[in-house]
Amino acid sequence: MGQDQAKQQIEKGLQLYQSNQTEKALQVWMRILDKSSDLVGRFRVLGCLVTAHSEMGRYKDMLKFAVVQIDTARELGDADYLMESYLNLARSHEKLCEFQKTVSYCKTCLNMQGTRVGQQLNGQVSLSMGNAFLGLSLFQKALESFEKALRYAHNNDDKMLECRVCCSLGSFYSQVKDYEKALFFPCKAAELVNDYGKGWSLKYRAMSQYHMAVAYRKLGHLGDSMECCEESMKIALQHGDRPLQALCLLCFADIHRSRRDLETAFPRYDSAMSIMTEIGNRLGQVQVLLGVAKCWVTKKEPEKALEVIEKAQDLAEGLGNKLSLLKLHCLSEGIYRSKGQQRELRAHVVRFHECVEETELYCGLCGESIGERNNRLQALPCSHFFHLRCLQNNGTRSCPNCRRSSMKPGFV
Repeated sequence: MGQDQAKQQIEKGLQLYQSNQTEKALQVWMRILDKSSDLVGRFRVLGCLVTAHSEMGRYKDMLKFAVVQIDTARELGDADYLMESYLNLARSHEKLCEFQKTVSYCKTCLNMQGTRVGQQLNGQVSLSMGNAFLGLSLFQKALESFEKALRYAHNNDDKMLECRVCCSLGSFYSQVKDYEKALFFPCKAAELVNDYGKGWSLKYRAMSQYHMAVAYRKLGHLGDSMECCEESMKIALQHGDRPLQALCLLCFADIHRSRRDLETAFPRYDSAMSIMTEIGNRLGQVQVLLGVAKCWVTKKEPEKALEVIEKAQDLAEGLGNKLSLLKLHCLSEGIYRSKGQQRELRAHVVRFHECVEETELYCGLCGESIGERNNRLQALPCSHFFHLRCLQNNGTRSCPNCRRSSMKPGFV
C-alpha cells in the first residue's frame, strides 16, 4: 500500500469512526498497519488507534499501540513524532492510573527539543501531567500544571485544549471543595463547545456536562445534576464511550444516595464498578467503594461499611491517592467513634492528620483544613492556595507556604 492510498484509507477510517462505526474503522486502520510500509502513514494510524481505544476504555490495547508508535517514531528519526508518541504513552498510563509513570513520561516529553509542532504539544503534556498529579493528590503541582496548560491553550488559540483543561480544573476544585469554581470551569467548557465546537466530537459536550453534574450534586442542586448527567450519558451511550458511561453511573448513584434513595443507588454503584473493573479504572473503583461505604453507614451497617472501606483502602494505597485515603480514614473515624472503639479511633485520627499534612490540604494562614466543607479558595502565582477570606483579611503579598519552605534548613 502506497503513501497516497494509506492516506485515503486513514481518512476513510476517520469518517467511519466519526459516524460511530467504530469496529469498521478499526478494521480499516489495522489493514493499513498490515499492508503499508509508509512510516508516516503507520505513525498516523497508530495515533488513531490510541485515541479510539482510549475512548472505548480499552486501555491496555491503547498502551500497546502507544509503544509500537514510539518504535515507529524512532525509525522516522523526528523529534516531533517522538514527542507525540511519548505523550500517547503518558496518556495510556494516566488512563491505567499509573500516575508516577505518567509524570515520568510527561517530563520526558517536556525535555525533548522539537520544532514548533512539538511546542504546541506542551499544553497537552502539561494537562496530562496535571491529571496525574491530581491522581496522586499533589494539588499544588496539579494546579501549576493545569495553569501552564491553560496558558498554552490561550497562546495557541487552542479551544479544544482549553475545554479539556477547564474540565480538569472543575475536577480539581471539586476535590478541594470550592464548589463555585468546580461549577464555573465546566460551565466555561460548555460555553467553548457552544461557541466553537461545531466540528468537534460530541465527547467535549458530554465531558463538560458530566463535570457540571458532579458540581451541581456537590452544591445540592440534584435536579440540575441529574439533567446534566442524563445528557452526558446519552452521548456516552451513542458513542460507546465506556469510561464516561461508568462515571455517569457513579454520578447517578451519588445523586440517589444524596436523596437517601439507597435502593436505587446500590445497583448504579454495582454497574459503575463492573465497567470500572472491566476498563481498569482503579481510581474510579475507589470512588465507587467510597460511595457504597457511605450507603452502609447511612443504613447503620458499620461492619459492612468497614469491609468495603478496607477494599477501597488497599486500592487507594496502591494508587498513591492520598485524598481517597484521607476520606476513608475520616469515614472509619466516625464509625469507630460511634462504636466506642478508642484504639481504632485514635489510629484513624492519626492517619487522617498525616494525610492532611501530606496533601498540604490546610490553609497556611488560618491553619484550618481545606476540603472539609465548601469554601471559596484563591491560588497565588506559586499555585499554593488558601481560603479567599484569609487572603482578604491578611492582605498578604507573598506566599506564607513558600516563605516557610525557604526557611527550612538544608541537608547536605
